[in-house]
Amino acid sequence: MNNQLAALDQAKSTLIDLGIKFGPKVFVAGLILTVGFFVGRALGKILQRWLLKLDLEPPVRTLIVRAARFVVLALFSVMALQNLGVDLLPLIAGLSVVGAGVALAMQGVLGNLVAGLTIIFTKPFRVGEYVAMLGVEGRVEAINLFSTRLSHADQSIVVVPNRKIVGEILHNYGRIRQLDLSVGVAYATDLNRALAAVNDVLRASPLALKEPAPLVGVTALADSSINIAVKPWVNVPDHAAACAAINKGIVEKFREINVEIPFPQREIRLLGGSAA
Repeated sequence: MNNQLAALDQAKSTLIDLGIKFGPKVFVAGLILTVGFFVGRALGKILQRWLLKLDLEPPVRTLIVRAARFVVLALFSVMALQNLGVDLLPLIAGLSVVGAGVALAMQGVLGNLVAGLTIIFTKPFRVGEYVAMLGVEGRVEAINLFSTRLSHADQSIVVVPNRKIVGEILHNYGRIRQLDLSVGVAYATDLNRALAAVNDVLRASPLALKEPAPLVGVTALADSSINIAVKPWVNVPDHAAACAAINKGIVEKFREINVEIPFPQREIRLLGGSAA
């Protein structure tokens, strides 16, 4: 019993000595970290307001602000460890070894991160533009550090890892797209009249852009018809609706002015006798 009491007294004495020796240092270290947290947050807000004045993508602003906060917190953490008397050289060496292991285990994630930074700074496309790549296409909704989100015409979302984008062929349509429509007319049709009718439909359409000017012209002499190419420019969100509306407008206009849209047909003649 006396031995147990002596051990408790010894432990209590040791804790008091450690508290007296390290208590103020721990308190100061905690105070340094707290100050560092608030300084980093204040610096981030100031930097965020300043970056809003620059022509930068949202992910770039977020990355810069987070990096600034991390640097400030890291500096204050070093000050706190030095206040505690921690030898930083072995700690840095240990962190380097751990960092190398983590890097090997997360090659795919780090590859996406590096590719994301490449996309953000080289700007092959921006949010709101329509792009096609890797067999998928859509309107760019967000460019994140690890992936890019595209919205498809069927209201679905396509998420593409950034490392799949960098180094691949990319078709950037921008914010407008050109429709690739075609309509056939009979060989007996007055072409000038038909072309004028198509242009009238495009001028009347609120979805077809006036600039750049649409392309309308004869594109092929087919078996049963003369094919007219109809290629107006439209805003990316209006692509599907414009296709339907312009096709409908052309059909109604041709019916109004009696321009024939022929169907495929073949003429067969029997020569040299009657059919048995």
